Amino acid sequence: MEDVPKKQIRARYDDETVTVYQAFRPEIAEPAVAEGRFPAAFSLERMTWVKPSFRWLMHRSDWARSEGQERVLGVVVRREGFDAALGAAVLSAYERGVHASRAQWQRELRRSAARVQWDPERDLQLRPLAHRSLQLGLGGELVRRYAEEWLVRIEDLTPLARALHASREPGLLPPERPYPVPAGAAARLGLS
Repeated sequence: MEDVPKKQIRARYDDETVTVYQAFRPEIAEPAVAEGRFPAAFSLERMTWVKPSFRWLMHRSDWARSEGQERVLGVVVRREGFDAALGAAVLSAYERGVHASRAQWQRELRRSAARVQWDPERDLQLRPLAHRSLQLGLGGELVRRYAEEWLVRIEDLTPLARALHASREPGLLPPERPYPVPAGAAARLGLS
């Protein structure tokens, strides 16, 4: 088995874009796919969580079967935006060695519009693996920038989720590889 660091962002990306995954109810997903942008029903007022790991989203949405998460979207965004969000992000929980103190972490958390959680990555049976996968929460102005400035296209991956649920065929997974996290963000996110 591949030797994977405890925390690592693995993503589908190229020189210009990175794909993150989200699950929505049909009332948001269908117009988003049809129009190539998020509809008015997508709230810019609340934090939205994006995941660069397809398998983690399969766990979170139970293969697109959980209520309110029946549609799986691949949201292709500009890497410069994704990197900006990583650079602004603060861990959602205090971590000794990353933060100078709990008080300093709390100050950073209050000021930041982006949060990071590290959750166990999943295999195709949705069992937890030893290494962690990134969840990136975007709030405030970052949600608007994500939905309006960084967005390149929206892909409906619900059929893929269903095919993977039925077959568990690894060859169907979107190709994900280690993502080159900007140096300043790496330390803030506990990657160094």
